[in-house]
Amino acid sequence: MEDSWSRREFCKTSLRAAGIGLGAAFFGPWKFNHVYGSVADKPITIGITTDTTGQYGSSGASEMLGIRMAISEFNARGGLLGRKIRWIHQDTETDPVTASRIAEKMIGRYECNFLVGGVSSGVSDAIAKVAQKYGTLYLDTNSSSPSESGVHCHRVKFVWDGNGNNFGRAIVKHAIQSTGKKWLLLTSDYEWGHQIHAAVRKAAESRGVHIVEELMVPETTVDFTTYLREIRNEKPDAVAAAFCGGYLKALRAQAAHFGLKEKTAWIFNQQDWPDIYGLPMGSLFGTFATCWYHHNDLPGVDQFIRKYREAYPQERIQVPGNVYYNGYMAMRELLRAVERAGTVNNIAVIKQLERLRVSAADRMQHHDAYMNPNTHQLQQSVYVATENLERRDEDDVFKILSQVAPEEVADDVAGDACKLDSYAATPTYEV
Repeated sequence: MEDSWSRREFCKTSLRAAGIGLGAAFFGPWKFNHVYGSVADKPITIGITTDTTGQYGSSGASEMLGIRMAISEFNARGGLLGRKIRWIHQDTETDPVTASRIAEKMIGRYECNFLVGGVSSGVSDAIAKVAQKYGTLYLDTNSSSPSESGVHCHRVKFVWDGNGNNFGRAIVKHAIQSTGKKWLLLTSDYEWGHQIHAAVRKAAESRGVHIVEELMVPETTVDFTTYLREIRNEKPDAVAAAFCGGYLKALRAQAAHFGLKEKTAWIFNQQDWPDIYGLPMGSLFGTFATCWYHHNDLPGVDQFIRKYREAYPQERIQVPGNVYYNGYMAMRELLRAVERAGTVNNIAVIKQLERLRVSAADRMQHHDAYMNPNTHQLQQSVYVATENLERRDEDDVFKILSQVAPEEVADDVAGDACKLDSYAATPTYEV
């Protein structure tokens, strides 16, 4: 591809740099200093660390397209700081061990300036630990676990999606106005599920909700019969369910088969566009949250859709969704931060991102967004939605019920848990 960097090209550039000789400067995104030649044509290199297989393969493929489009836009106007931007990608496979190995290779072998991409919280955490060890900036584009800007935060890591605390607060605020106060929690039994429902429980109970039961479901469950029977017997006013990907599809289909989608209100924390695209009408019941929707009547949205279609005319998904949007916005803001800093020095870029503010118009959202400098999570608009049964076109799947300002759903829990690495403890470099 035009913007990708083949291994052969990398080796040629590295050999040119090595040929400069002993006059080269010592920098080092690595504790073991490498020698870099000041070759003018050395590109800025982005390591794209997205899943293209595994549970989050669809979302990973989508966010990679958004990341690539932001890079292409900068290259079309001459690159960044007079240098071409190159990218390499390797599939992190929704597996933390694989992700850690790939991060090591991208930094140590391919000398990536920055790492970008992530949906799974486990993958994000694994990449961030490697990145912090070497001081390499890492953009967690789509992980929504509160831990990623909480206990797993790092100085080099920036989180660009809303998390379970943001979404949970928005959803509960909306749901409490239209449902009773007898709720059941249905939880995927792993870290992400636990975090989501801790956030939902806290927000719900603060508004007078009574949690009658919490059912823990093994992470890889595809047959929900036992749990749905218990829900039918319990007869809660609402079921708050924390599942994603194919497991959420299976849950919805089986709940509909049991006749439960009409008998109780269903509340889902978040809904990613790649997970629901192409589903038949009527299969997307319940209330859920998202950070962006392509049918919001806001400046720039139509142009963004056109750019997507022009760049990727063969894609099965015909319009950009929230995952693509987060990948694009994260990459764009990183490149802008480098531009403002006038350098790829990691500490200088980190400081630019820590004071980032983006206008609502520039974000194609209803409210200005801002980076929390204490957690490195972007605070942004949250949209509460349900399925749209009166569609303007086949891609008009969501009906936006409300939009909530970032200040109303800010994650105060992460701030207590996050202990950013100091600047002094973060290796500094300029490649």
